[in-house]
Amino acid sequence: MSALKKTALTVAAAALLPLLTAAPASADKIDDKADKKQPNPPASMSTVGGAQLGKPGTQVSLGPGVPVLPKEVSGRSWIVADAESGDVLASHNAHWRLPPASTLKMLFADTVLPKLPKDTVHKVTPKDLADVGEGSSLVGVKEELSYSVHDLWLGVFLRSGNDAVHVLSAMNGGIRQTVKDMQAHAEELQALDTNVVSPDGYDADGQVSSAYDLTLIARSGMQKKDFREYCSTVSAKFPGEQEKGKKRETFEIQNTNRLLTGDYGMDPYKGIAGVKNGNTTHAGATFTGVAERDGKVLLVTVMNPDSDESQAVYKEAGRLLDWGFAAAGKVKPVGELVPPKSAATGPANVGEPAKNGKGAPAKASADKTSGSGGVGTALAITGGVLVLLAAGVFLVNRRWPLRRR
Repeated sequence: MSALKKTALTVAAAALLPLLTAAPASADKIDDKADKKQPNPPASMSTVGGAQLGKPGTQVSLGPGVPVLPKEVSGRSWIVADAESGDVLASHNAHWRLPPASTLKMLFADTVLPKLPKDTVHKVTPKDLADVGEGSSLVGVKEELSYSVHDLWLGVFLRSGNDAVHVLSAMNGGIRQTVKDMQAHAEELQALDTNVVSPDGYDADGQVSSAYDLTLIARSGMQKKDFREYCSTVSAKFPGEQEKGKKRETFEIQNTNRLLTGDYGMDPYKGIAGVKNGNTTHAGATFTGVAERDGKVLLVTVMNPDSDESQAVYKEAGRLLDWGFAAAGKVKPVGELVPPKSAATGPANVGEPAKNGKGAPAKASADKTSGSGGVGTALAITGGVLVLLAAGVFLVNRRWPLRRR
């Protein structure tokens, strides 16, 4: 080999050496990003509510005057819907069946709440709490102490207490019966992505729901006065220990819905009125919320954001609500929230104002509130939307009133 060729090979090798040594570091970075990459949604999903909702990816019909969707939304699945008309304004993998975490408690409440009078008092037995999952969120229910149904529902909605859920389930005939009731109610609502294994939303094999289903469930729940009161309560007094001969102690519990309370560096969202948050290992963070602004009432659900942002699920829900209020009346719907199976769907009165017996528009009147346990304070804060929900002016009520269950 000539000296010239030897020199050329040496120069070439020297030039390639940095590239070869840099390759492993570059590959490591790619792998790190791959580890954080979200799994792909199913290629085929349910089309309940419209064919477009069964497609993977973001679904929105942008047009003149319609604002673009916020960029900082990383949820695996989300949906924005008009709570009155049922129009789905935009969605992302709406029917992706994912672990719901404690947002499933909305279905638990919508199913069981009407069955148990709130003034009923129950003495907790060891059996009632025997199957509460390890690491569960708890409100502090104690064995051999008595609690009213009202107290227990505050524990469910404010502290997401799995202990309270299990006691209420025991009062409803047990966990197995409650799961059966919840599944039947989900099917009645046409929340067909939902499979119930545990009534508290605790991680369990096969327990799934979807952003679409959770929004349907929230819409149904918000038609119930007690449901609205509990999910909008900011704080309440909960029964504590009982010493013989002394008045029973109480302690304060606060709602863990950050858009409602404004905790952890967040401001309360303008017009927020509930509904429920959740967080588990498999589900990540989940949230369904309802808010009213300028006469519009919107529902939003966000499931499992892939973001390092603090309180991401709430911030992303807030961004989607902001978009929804700006886009309402301008954007073409991509689907709809369907009515329950048993609902009357007569088209004659669609969109017409509710009327009283004399043919005049019915007057809106707010529900009476107890004011105890923090409910009155919460309703004072979010009274506007609750007047709408309570007064029967929801289009959902005029179009297909829910039958009593």
